[in-house]
Amino acid sequence: MPFNPTALQRLEDEINRDIDNGDYDGVNVIVAQGGDIALQGTYGFAERATERSSRPDDVYRILSLTKGFTNALAYRALGEGKLALSTRVIDVIPEFLGTDPFHMLRKDQVNLGHLLTHRSGMPATPNPGLGPDKFGVLADVIQALGSVDVIHDPGSQVNYSPSINHALIGEMVRRVYGYEHFRDLAREMIFEPLGMKDTAFGLPAERQDRAVPIKVYVPEGGFLAPEDIECLNDYITEDAEMPWVGATSTAEDVFKFAEMLRRKGEVDGEQLIAPAVLEQATSLQTGDMMNDLYSMVNNERGWEAPKGNIGLGFILSDAGTAPNFFGPFTSAGSFGNNGAGSTLFWVDPVRDVTFVFLSAGVMDEGLNVARFQKLSTMVSAAVV
Repeated sequence: MPFNPTALQRLEDEINRDIDNGDYDGVNVIVAQGGDIALQGTYGFAERATERSSRPDDVYRILSLTKGFTNALAYRALGEGKLALSTRVIDVIPEFLGTDPFHMLRKDQVNLGHLLTHRSGMPATPNPGLGPDKFGVLADVIQALGSVDVIHDPGSQVNYSPSINHALIGEMVRRVYGYEHFRDLAREMIFEPLGMKDTAFGLPAERQDRAVPIKVYVPEGGFLAPEDIECLNDYITEDAEMPWVGATSTAEDVFKFAEMLRRKGEVDGEQLIAPAVLEQATSLQTGDMMNDLYSMVNNERGWEAPKGNIGLGFILSDAGTAPNFFGPFTSAGSFGNNGAGSTLFWVDPVRDVTFVFLSAGVMDEGLNVARFQKLSTMVSAAVV
């Protein structure tokens, strides 16, 4: 099924219109089928304020798309017998239980499956027990989480976790593999095997001149203020280890990661992740549960509320008509990950299509859902 070149040009024109309208500043995009790139485009600005143009090798702070890399480490641990979905957090991180009996309630029930499916019952906060100036030291984050309550029964609801779940997942995989630093684990087990030479947890000094600064365009009074996100320009440092939000990457490297997933975990003839694990990771795990965060986002705009549509860490395509990142025309079984108001990749396994979109300029999340629904639909419509 090749792409319609007129439809791909229409996609490029729409992206340029969005940038001209000030919806976001710039973007790097890749659209491919069967691993063959049909469109690799660079548009607009890496930093509009200084008129710095986007470049294909721009390094983005990819925000919560980071979680996809942390998930991949968990998939390896599952396939290699290091962890099980039923492994409780306290089985690996005993100090998570804390020392105050009034904060221990339900903490002994939270397991890896709960964390991956955003059903842990932990607070939906971007601050994992301490402020952003302390995010970069994973050991400090884990220590702080010992005093954070589980506020809902684990498994009882889907409430997207911006930070806590993946801080815990990152620490769990670090400990079971015996690494001193989480960033080294990710580099050796995911990034190097995939040839993701411009990807890291943290921002290496040699890539700082290519880094796209985070600039946030959201209204005051929302879920997050601009400074809540823009502060990551300062705190995603060379040594920072934030398994939930702290990775830096390029569109080309994210494409390599997505392609590994499209090939069911295979890279260069080697099986990096077991197909059986990916089969479950890309299957619906949250049933008819609603997605609390995006129910709020959609309700604010008068839209139908979405179901959770979460696998083991992946966002999945929705069979319904509620607005969502993939649009209503990706095939059943499509999956991917995204970052707040700015980044997305998805794989459509039926049409064999991969879509990567890394943008400068963080949008309001409702507008971001509308943007990605529109562009994802245009990509799907370009397949003939």
